[in-house]
Amino acid sequence: MGNLGNSLKKFMQNKNTVTVVGVILAIVVLYVAYNMRVKSAINPISVPYALEQLSPATQITADKIGIKQVPPSMVDGSEVITNKGAVVDKYVREDTIIPKGSLFYGVAVVEKEQLRTNIILEYPKGYVLYNLAVNNTTTYGNSVFPGNYVDIYLRITHRVLEGATAVESDNQIMFGKLMSNIKVLAVKDSSGAAVFSDLDKAKTPSMIIFAVPEEYYILLKKAEYLQTYSSALILVPTNESLKDNPGELEISSEQLKNRINELTYWDESMS
Repeated sequence: MGNLGNSLKKFMQNKNTVTVVGVILAIVVLYVAYNMRVKSAINPISVPYALEQLSPATQITADKIGIKQVPPSMVDGSEVITNKGAVVDKYVREDTIIPKGSLFYGVAVVEKEQLRTNIILEYPKGYVLYNLAVNNTTTYGNSVFPGNYVDIYLRITHRVLEGATAVESDNQIMFGKLMSNIKVLAVKDSSGAAVFSDLDKAKTPSMIIFAVPEEYYILLKKAEYLQTYSSALILVPTNESLKDNPGELEISSEQLKNRINELTYWDESMS
């Protein structure tokens, strides 16, 4: 045993021998690394692709997605989405068409909230979209979100003439809840972009969009366009969205409804 140790010691002390061993080890390491790199470059990976042409604003459901093998070089340094779960139930950007057989790119796939036209997917047939002007104050510090439910209150203040000037008369005010259980479809800023599409960027709400039956739409417009009277539609959030069965959209005050109709005129031939 001692002889073997001495022989090994002499072997390792030989500079030529150590050099040869070092070169062999370096070659082995380079060979293994090269083979691993080659395999990673040529071994195909699984990525999702479009089974059919997808039009702008189309929802990308699971049945529209296939999986195929592609060389890693096709996705390296690109925005190709490699995880099917990151595509399912997302939407095609409004200015983009995804051809049949195409891979999915991050720039072409968005959340529904990021679609400017997502509200057209939300409301029942026969309803009409209504756009209520708002700001940070009337949305309670920008805390009204799509999917929330709100009530609409109405204030009507009579205007009287003082000389040539019309002023509000504080002793002739009507105020009450006009409509209940309205579902908010979208909250937009002044450019039409969804306020909550990117929570990292603060946006100021300019409009809240919801849908109501045409009869209710006409009533809201009448209240909005009152001339002799000063009126204001006031948004009040409710907890209906927390309930399993939110209440039905309805007129809350027949008195306010009748008063609006008394003060305005609607040409039925125009509807």
